[in-house]
Formats: sequence, C-alpha cells, structure tokens
Amino acid sequence: MPSSQPILTLDNITVRNLNKTLFTNLSFTVNKGEHWALIGESSSGATDLLQTLTGKYNVTRGSISHTYYEEYLQRNPQQTLPFTHHDLLAEVMQKHNFKNLSSNSTEFYYQQRYHASDSEDAPTVAAYLSDSKPATTIPSFWTQEQVVLTFSLEKLLDKQLIKLSNGETKRLLLAAALLKNPKVLLLDYPLTGLDVETRSIFSKIIQQITKSGITVIMSASATEVPAGITHVAIMEDHKIGQAIPLAFYTPAQVTTTLIDTIKVQELQELLYTDSAAQFDTIVQMEDVSIKYGEKLVLDSINWHIQQGDQWALLGHNGAGKSTLLSLITGDNPQSYAQKIVLFDRRRGSGETIWDIKKRIGFVSPELYQYFPHQNTCLEVVESGFHDTLGLTRGSDAVNAEKAFRWMRIFGMEQEAHKLLRDVSTDVQRLCLLARAIVKNPPLLILDEPCQGMNQHQKLQFKKLLDTICTHSNTTLVYVTHYPEEIPDSVTKVLQLKEGKVVSREITELVE
Repeated sequence: MPSSQPILTLDNITVRNLNKTLFTNLSFTVNKGEHWALIGESSSGATDLLQTLTGKYNVTRGSISHTYYEEYLQRNPQQTLPFTHHDLLAEVMQKHNFKNLSSNSTEFYYQQRYHASDSEDAPTVAAYLSDSKPATTIPSFWTQEQVVLTFSLEKLLDKQLIKLSNGETKRLLLAAALLKNPKVLLLDYPLTGLDVETRSIFSKIIQQITKSGITVIMSASATEVPAGITHVAIMEDHKIGQAIPLAFYTPAQVTTTLIDTIKVQELQELLYTDSAAQFDTIVQMEDVSIKYGEKLVLDSINWHIQQGDQWALLGHNGAGKSTLLSLITGDNPQSYAQKIVLFDRRRGSGETIWDIKKRIGFVSPELYQYFPHQNTCLEVVESGFHDTLGLTRGSDAVNAEKAFRWMRIFGMEQEAHKLLRDVSTDVQRLCLLARAIVKNPPLLILDEPCQGMNQHQKLQFKKLLDTICTHSNTTLVYVTHYPEEIPDSVTKVLQLKEGKVVSREITELVE
C-alpha cells in the first residue's frame, strides 16, 4: 500500500521556458508506492510537467525536492561523484535522439531507412542497448537479458535503429531507460502508436516495472490508464484540477472541448481548383514483395486504388504498413524493381521522385520524428507546396495566404509565426497535417495522423476529412490502430499481417 512518505515534491513552483510561463504556483507530491498518470488534453501541460522533472525547463520560484535521491545517497555514500538526481531519473519522450555512427552529432534523416548504404550508418539495437548503462553500481532486476526478454527484442538485436517501426522503437526506448536502473521513470504518452496487442502487453509491463521498485509518472489519454498506475492527476490549462486515487477516477472527469462547426464554404474555396488532375489508377501493385536481407517484409501484395477511393490500411506494429507506403511515396528505391503503377504511369518509366511527391500529401510518425524545427509553423505548412522538409526557398505570398487559411481551418492560426520547436506537440503534428493537405493533392496518405491529439482534435479532424472527401475527389489512405478514428467516408480496407494481405469487410473493423 502507498505510504505518506514523499519521494518527490513540487512546492509552489513557477516554471518558464523561453519567454513563456508554463506553470504558476504548482504543487504536486508523489509518495512512496504511488504511480501517477497525468491526464488531460494535449495542451493541458502533462508533457511540460514531465519535461520540468527532467530539468529541461527553468524553475524560477518554489522548489522541487528529490527525496528519493537524498535517501539513495544516505544508503550509498560510496557513490562515485559527480552524481545528481538526474542519474536516478530515466525518461522516454515522444521524440528520440538517435545518432548515426559516422558522427555522433548527426541525427537520422527521413529516407535513411530505405537506403542500404546510409542505413548501415545507424547503430543496431544490440549496440544501442549496450550503450545504455546505469550511473549506479547497485545490481538491478533490469539487466540486458531481462529487457530483451520482456520487450521481445531477440529478433531485433541485429536490426539498425533506423529500420525499426514506431512500435518497435517505443519498446527499445523503454528497455534502454530501464537499463539505467532509475528510481523514477518518466513516460510521455507511451501508448501512442501502439497496436491493440502491444497496448495490452504494455499494461502488464508497467505492473512489472512498478513491482521492481521503480516509481512511474506518465502522461496518458483519458481512456488509457494502464494497470499498475495507482493515482491520477487531471490537468487543464497547466494546472492540476484533481489529484486522486485511480479508484475514484473516470474518463468523464476530463473536460473535452465542444466540437466547432467546420467552415464548409471556406473549405470548399480552398479545395476548388480548375486544374485538378484526373487519373484512372492512383496505385496498382501486382505481386509486390520486398526483402531486407533474409527477412520478407512484404509478400506478394496486390492492391488497386482508384481515384476517389477512401481506404483504411490496418495491421499490427511491424506488419509492413510503412514499407508499403514508402513504395507509393517514392522513398523506397526497391519500388523500381516491382510492378507498380502510380498515377497511371509505370514506376521507373522516367518520372522523378518529385513528379510523384507533388501528387501526394503525406504524414507519418517517422516524418514527425525527423522533421526539422528551424521554420515557423506557417513556413512548415507552406513547405507542403514544394514537398520539402521545411521551407527551403523564399515564401510566396499566395501560398503563404493559403497556408494561413488552412491553419485557421485547423484552429491554430495564432501559432503561425512561432518556430515549430517552440509550440506544443499537438500543434507540431497539426502543422504537418496541414502541410500534407495544403496543395490539394490527388492522394492523401495519413499514417496515424491523430497521434498526440486530444479527443476534441481527433473528432474535429475526423469531421474535416469527411468534409474534404465529400466536397472533392481526394483519394485517401488512412492508417491507424484505433478503428474509432477512421473517417466515416472510408469504404475499403486493406489489412496486413506479417507482410501479407488479409481480406476484410469494412463492417469488421476490429484490429
């Protein structure tokens, strides 16, 4: 049973980042034996609170007492110095910081996973785990053998980090965090992007982590509080409204903003173009198979997408969805050796990658991971007209005006002139969605587009997509692990399992 012995105390803290005050007079206490979920909409402050605990933001008033650290030093006075409370903290945030082997300061780039010579520059899973070492000398339950077993990493040990799926990356990051032998583990929306089976397994893993003596503090959506969590802090507007035992919590206690009415007339004006391209076939794949080494990632895929179709692409983490999409977007060089028709033209018949990209609007978890942050939000959206990762040329007044109108449709026009790195995670993701849509592409590929959104944003975006599909001839491919997020306009399904197609009816949308 939890005791009333504090191990972490935030006492009336005021927190600032850059020129913005994040928290004012915030108090929060974690007692021994307690494990907390920070619940609220994406802009509620849950992620910012976790980042404050990591030391990323400045505490200008009040104090944070890391009692777990003080107790550890009393029991282990021989600990090698310098040694701070940060050495007893581990975190898994929404973005990783993987580096290439050739230069430890060079981050991965988006298409790297598909190019053999460049992907070899990425460390393997085994090497990454070997570099994750505890700052303490105290033996830990979480040995390398244990994390490999717990997170089913055996078959991934020789795989380059850049080739991991979103779910595989999450498992690796959590494994590496546990190898630090922390006293406190901070997790920022760890369930985001995980399939149904993995989410179920994750709850059991959290219980295992808490039983090993590690205190867990995590951000979570209102409806996804894993087993092992004992308490819930409901956050709104960077304040803690309620801090209660889990037994007294229901998702209905979390405030959800009412859905606004989509501005259909403005949306129709943005969608209208008298030069919209017409195609018989958007995508045609015949017996497409892709191998990486000895691993068959896609096995004899046949898929025909006609203009105006709306598809859901489903499958577990690692099923081959990202590889399949990379053949369409032009990012995977193996597409040239396959029987693939894109926009009525056989792949490899003289078209450039830019000929393909100009007809596709695309967003994915990987694009979010590797997208550069030096542009303003408006410039990021405008870059969608040029299919570049950020605006690499001068702004065009007409394009900028359209980009701003799309930001208004998404309800984030007030963020237009802020740098992408300085806005919240949900706004960053919305910018990439607006970037995908801004040029009215014939094909819209949305890979887990609702990651990081609150319930209001998810419902609003779903309604927006249905409106776009109703008032245009947009072809849609929608990827998600949450069937309830699929737009009502979707009428066709392609499901993958271990690289093979599983035929299903639209009425059976259960992963």
